[in-house]
This record gives sequence, C-alpha cells and structure tokens, in this order.
Amino acid sequence: MDEVNYCRRTQDVRVIFGVAQALADLRERGWLAILITNQSGIGRGTITIEEYQAVHSELLRQIGNQLDGAYFCLDAPPTDSKRRKPEPGMIFEAMADFHIDPTKSWMVGDKVADIQCGQAAGLRTVLVRTGYGANYVGPEPDFVAESAVSAIHLILGATLDMG
Repeated sequence: MDEVNYCRRTQDVRVIFGVAQALADLRERGWLAILITNQSGIGRGTITIEEYQAVHSELLRQIGNQLDGAYFCLDAPPTDSKRRKPEPGMIFEAMADFHIDPTKSWMVGDKVADIQCGQAAGLRTVLVRTGYGANYVGPEPDFVAESAVSAIHLILGATLDMG
C-alpha cells in the first residue's frame, strides 16, 4: 500500500494499482503470499491494536483477501526482540506454520530492515523503489524492482527460468 506513517485510519489505506491482481497471479501459480510487518506504532502508543486490525482488514479487502498469512511485531525500538525486522523471527514463524522452504522463498520490501530480514532468513530479496525504497542505502538486495507489481512479475519470471 502507499506509505502512510503509522497508518491508523482505514480511509488512508490505498493499495498500489495492480497489486491485488499480481498477488492473485502469484497465488494462482502456487505461491503463498505472507505479510511480515513491524508495527511499532502499537508499542509506542501511536495507534491501537484495534486501529491496526481495522487497517489490516481494509488492506485485505482492497487486495481481495490475497494473503495466506500475516505476522506483525508491535515492539518499539530499541528492543532485543527476535521478531522485529531486521531480525528474522516472523519469517521463521511463517516457515514453520506453512512448511516453507527458504531456498524457494523471497522477501520483498522497501526498507533496509526488510532486506536484512530476508537475508538473515536465507531468502532471496527484492528491493522495491517505492516508499522508502526510493532513497534506499543499505545491503545489496538480490534484485531491485520499481514497484511491488514488478517485483511479483520478477519473481514469477525468475522461477520460470529456474525450472
């Protein structure tokens, strides 16, 4: 979705054009789509868990429920949480819950923490140049895409090439 700092209102949820269809295409080809998100606004007291849940529900509605799972961490920095990105705890939870092979998995994100988290979990990483990714300075991702839609198309194309 479009970046909204500590999104707490459902009317501020705007899914990037084409994402719902790209996720549907991904899932139709047998992939899982799982959201891994830090939500430190909850831990900071900036938003409530109920506001987050309402925003998440609106996101799901706008993408046609094209997620298989969602994991969020409400810890605010500084923390030694093993769940908060860049730590890979939420990815490890998803791998266990869904029996996911990390060597066949990807992390797509626009922040340093996303790329570091994916790398720490042994996933291939895709940096998207939208949101925070427009000014990204950090560890080298495996791939760079202009948007989430192009990242999904990249993943589908790369996996076709890999057999």
